[in-house]
Parts: sequence; C-alpha cells; structure tokens
Amino acid sequence: MALISALAARPRTLRLPRAGWVLAALLPALPILVIFTALPGTSIELWLELGQTVLPEYLRNSLLLGLGVGTGTLTLGLFCAWLVTRLDFPGRGLLAGLFLLPLALPAYILAYTYTGLLAPEGWLQTGLRELVGARGALWPDIRSLPGAILIFSLGFYPYVYLLAREALRAPIQGYEEAARIMGYRGWRLFWTVRLPLLRPALFAGVMLALMETMADYGAVYHFGVPTFTTGILRTWHGLGDVQGAMALAAVLAALTMTLFALELRARGRARFDFGRDARPILPLRLTRRQAIATWLVGGLIVTLGFGAPMLQLGLWALPRIEQVLAPDFQRLLLHSLLLALGAAGLITALALLLALGVRPSSTPVHHGLYRFAGLGYAVPGMVIALGLMIPLGQFDRWLSAHGVITGLLFSGGLLALLWAYLSRFLALGQQGVESGLAMLRPSLGESARMLGLDPWRTSFRVYLPLLRGSLATVLILAFVETLKELPATLVLRPFNFNTLAVRAHELASDERLADAALPALCIVLLSLPTVILLARMNRHAGTRAAHPLT
Repeated sequence: MALISALAARPRTLRLPRAGWVLAALLPALPILVIFTALPGTSIELWLELGQTVLPEYLRNSLLLGLGVGTGTLTLGLFCAWLVTRLDFPGRGLLAGLFLLPLALPAYILAYTYTGLLAPEGWLQTGLRELVGARGALWPDIRSLPGAILIFSLGFYPYVYLLAREALRAPIQGYEEAARIMGYRGWRLFWTVRLPLLRPALFAGVMLALMETMADYGAVYHFGVPTFTTGILRTWHGLGDVQGAMALAAVLAALTMTLFALELRARGRARFDFGRDARPILPLRLTRRQAIATWLVGGLIVTLGFGAPMLQLGLWALPRIEQVLAPDFQRLLLHSLLLALGAAGLITALALLLALGVRPSSTPVHHGLYRFAGLGYAVPGMVIALGLMIPLGQFDRWLSAHGVITGLLFSGGLLALLWAYLSRFLALGQQGVESGLAMLRPSLGESARMLGLDPWRTSFRVYLPLLRGSLATVLILAFVETLKELPATLVLRPFNFNTLAVRAHELASDERLADAALPALCIVLLSLPTVILLARMNRHAGTRAAHPLT
C-alpha cells in the first residue's frame, strides 16, 4: 500500500524493481509468445498439408460466421439502442437494463438450451408434429452454421448495444437542426450527420462480438461446426500433432489480434467535439399503444436472448433440484468457486502491481510491456491453453529427467489453469485499476503528510478506501469471467477435477441436455450480479466503464 501512496503523491520517486516488474508483465504474455515464436520452426510441408485439408474449411466457416454474426449483432444492437435512446415510453430504463441480460448466458449454454427448444427431437418440434400430424422436421436443425450465427447474434448483441447507446446519446441536436435548415432530410441526414458519429462505435462493438465468436469452443462444438478452436483440440489431442495445432493456433491468434487492433483503431477515432451549446436529441414521446408495441418488440428480443433459455433451463433443472445437495455436485460447485476466487485474486493483485509499476516517466518499452501483458483478452482460451501446455510440459519432463520431481507438477496441476486465467482476463483488472488510480490526486498525499501520516498510514486511511470500489469491481468481473470460461479449463484442468462449465459441456456432449441444466443454471445465476453491476456502471459512468476494452 505504500506503493500506492508513493505513486499518487510523487510518481517520479516510486522505485519498483525493474527486473521483477518486467517478469511480472511477461508472465501473462508467455502463451502468446510461445505460439508465435514456434512459427519459424514450422515446415512448409505442414502448411501445405493444412492448406489442402482443414485450413480452407476453418477459414470459410470463420468468414461465414463473422459475416453472419456481424450482421446480426449490428442489427439487434443498433435497434435496441435506438429504442431506448430515441423513444420515450414508460419503463424505458428497465428495458435498457433488460437488453444486457444475454451477457449472463455463455454462448455454449445458449446452444444447449436452443437445441432442446428447436432441434427435431426438441419439445417444440415434437409437440407441433403431434398437433398437425406431420412427419419429419418442421424446420432445419438448429445444430448448423446458421444456428450458430443465430446463437452468437443473440448472445453478443449487447456489445454493439452498449456502444451504440452511448453514441446515440451524443448531443447532436444542434447539428441536425443545422442540417435540416440546409435541406438535408431522411437518409441524406442519416448518412451525413448521424452515421459518422455512430460508425466508430458500431464497428468497435461488432469487432468485440467477432472476437468472442472466434474464441468460442462450446457452442460450435455442440453444433458440429468445424472452426479453429475445435480443430486445434482435435489436431492436438485427437491426432497428437502438436506442430499442426500450434500452426492453427497461430492463425487463430493472428485473426483475433487483427480484430482487436481494428477495434482499438475504431475506438481511437471516436473523438468528437460537440461544442459548448451542444444539446442531446430529445426522444419522441410515444402514445400508449406505441409504448405497448415497443415493449412487445423489445420484450421479444429479451425473451429470445435470455427469457426462453432460462425457462428451458428451469424446466430441465427443477426435477433434478435435489442434486444440489449431493456431495458430487457440492464438490463441483466448490471447485468452481475456489478456482474463480483464486483467479480473481491473482488478476486483481497483478493488475495493481503492473499499474503501480508503469508511470508517466517510464520508458516506452515499459508502457508497451504493460499493454502487451493485457493482450491475452484478444486471444482465445484454447490458444492460451496450448501456449502454456507446451513449455510447462517440457519443463515437467526436464525436472523428471533430472530426478527433481515425478509426474506433471506444473502442466497437470492448478498452476497452469490459474496462469491461463491470468493471461486471458488480466485486461479486466488493468482497466479497473487504472480507473481507480486516475482518481488519486497528488494533493491527497501531500495533505496526509502535512497531517503527520506516514506512507503506510496514508495508504490505508486515504488511498485504499478510494480504490476499494475499483478493486471490488475487478474481483467481481474476473470471478464471473473465470467461472464461465470453458476451452482453457477443459484442456488444462487436473485429472478428476471438474468445474460447472466443464461438467455442463461433458453432459451436453453426451446429449444429456437435461442433466446439463443444473450446472449451467448455476453459472447463469452466479453471472447475473455482474450484469447488474455493468448496468449500474453504464448508467452512472457511461459505456467506457462497462467493458474492459471500452
């Protein structure tokens, strides 16, 4: 805590061990470095083989997924943002918060529930066939590429919605009035005045949704859509081809990091000067019938993205509710909670250490390392798992060959899993700690010293209370993201060590969707407080506080 005091009061006097800080910054980035440093050793023959076999299919599916999810999230997100910003009706604030609820549902849980709802053997098609006397499926199977696009669009549209809502709240009333005086109407007004304001926010939101789509494993695996994440695990574990898996992981990491760079560029260009006399656009007051129609349309989107899946999970889980008291389920829940709490604590602590070590007077190298440490958020969990398992496994074999240990101490224990979480979600901690440290003014430290407080007492009495809210926010966000994470947990977990996410995936893979409902429902219920927190942050501080990359 004395470091916090020194940073806030006299940033130039803070002296952290540079070597230790650099090592701490490089640890989260190690998986990414491993993946890309292994590329020079990849043979041309391997790339030719991948290009003739699986690589075209993975690229084609990724492109189609990207086009479909980008269109779907853009349409839903912009429409929902327009409803709650440009229209005035009773309950508008409530509907604005409800649009965020799909963030509590991981995409793989959405996939499980919609399989139970819409698959040919699902209760909806079965009931309709009995009602009309039809034979065969009434509509195409949801377990397909179009079904995956639907699931990702329903699950990830809040990313576009959050950013589009902020852009639509911009005070451009005066600009629109001036454009109308000059004769601009309808689409011409939209393309000239509104779209330039919305375009960076919409592009950034779509890029975030595409990053999450590229990183998914559970939903595409359940729907049988071959993608890079499923291909990496199949090549690595199924075929035993580590070099092939590394090559696929490098391609996937390059794709997601490109999306990340495009998102940052779009966000960086979102700079507008609205002037002193800028006024927000007044929303249109709706009549009672119009308000009811608006609620029906908005409620339908919320129902499809959250209500119907939750209803399906509840119907499946209710007959099995007594399993919550079973020792196996309690052990499963305890593993998940302890693992998520431990990862959240590590993420918060390292984010605080790194933020304290980089200062305005630091060199560009240190600033670059600080940003590079959080780049794991743009890399899928499957890639991070592979980037960790290879060096840790080699280190275990080296220790075993020299008689130091026997077994898989590092690659087969919780250390690798916690390391993967740290690499994947450190950006959450960096964003939260930076927000808290920005509130610390140098005058606070000077005043405390004038009152006779030493650095330790200043830290505990002055700075720690100011950082408490930011650190608590980081803990909550990191806890829930860790709880929902599937690919890295599936690959790196120790033997006979399951979590809620892994257990739900295993049961769904065996087509035991009803049995998978209870662990899936626990994940959703534990994730809901984060959605409420994000809604409050967005309402009080704007959208930039609502996502680690915004």
